[in-house]
Amino acid sequence: MPYSLSEILFPVKQEAAEFNRRFKGTMLSTVPLVNLIAKYLVRTKGKQIRPMLVLLSSQACGEVGDASYRAAMLVELLHTATLVHDDVIDEADTRRGFASIRALWRNKAGVLMGDYLLAKGLLLTVESSEYHFLEITSTAVRRMSEGELYQLQKSRQLNIDEESYSKIIADKTASLIATCCEIGAASVSPKGENLEQRQMLRAYGEAVGIAFQIRDDLFDYEKTSAIIGKPVGNDLKDKKLTLPLIHSLSTLEPKEERRIRSLIKSGKASDGERRLIMNLVAATGGLSYARSKAEEYSESARKSIENLPDSPAKKSLIDFSHYVIEREK
Repeated sequence: MPYSLSEILFPVKQEAAEFNRRFKGTMLSTVPLVNLIAKYLVRTKGKQIRPMLVLLSSQACGEVGDASYRAAMLVELLHTATLVHDDVIDEADTRRGFASIRALWRNKAGVLMGDYLLAKGLLLTVESSEYHFLEITSTAVRRMSEGELYQLQKSRQLNIDEESYSKIIADKTASLIATCCEIGAASVSPKGENLEQRQMLRAYGEAVGIAFQIRDDLFDYEKTSAIIGKPVGNDLKDKKLTLPLIHSLSTLEPKEERRIRSLIKSGKASDGERRLIMNLVAATGGLSYARSKAEEYSESARKSIENLPDSPAKKSLIDFSHYVIEREK
């Protein structure tokens, strides 16, 4: 059955509206340029999956309250800050089909705006004395930074294997999703003392985050630019090795594997050569292998929350674990 994101998020539909109202207010500043950029960020926001996971996790463990909204705002501020900084690092001119902050206001404004958003999140937490939120989110920030640096190190030699890939996506992507789910659970307990629920939701978020990223990496081999917003084979063009290709390379003779790695590393592969590599990935089982791994992590996510009390929010979390691997964009 197809899983609809709007249906999955229905249990927190009213809470989502309240979150958006509060989130707009928390980004405001006395500096006009900050407000201008903040309004642009709000207008070009994505699906807001991460704060919605906070609210669903809160509801699955209790009731959504003020602390839950602050937790959701904290992770959304952190996530938005990382996206703004990523666009500066990657010299990206677009984000979700819109001009990026660095494209409109240049790199300096992009870096400073990212710093501002991070500071707002920290102040939001300190002012409410929810220091356990800081502990949870600081772990995510450390892991995301380490993941980016580890990927940079491995990419220079282009010697990423499946173990390296798994560590990179766990740190870069899954760590923040795990944080969303854990902090949601923690927000329903005054000091986050519901450790068993927190651990269940963290494990869920870690597994579903890995499944999410593997599915994302499959798009580069399956879809057209019009559907997913990026050209097919773009990862190859950027010299980025993901699970479908990593598995396919492991099936080749060493000489052929070295030749393909060298071709990708040179950055000189033609469109035709990239197409041949993509066909090779399909022919050697790279796509089916990556899909099966995504399904394994999706199932692991569901098992992690088996002992949560039954509720509409729990069902939505289960459905979301299916959605992340069946989505088409």
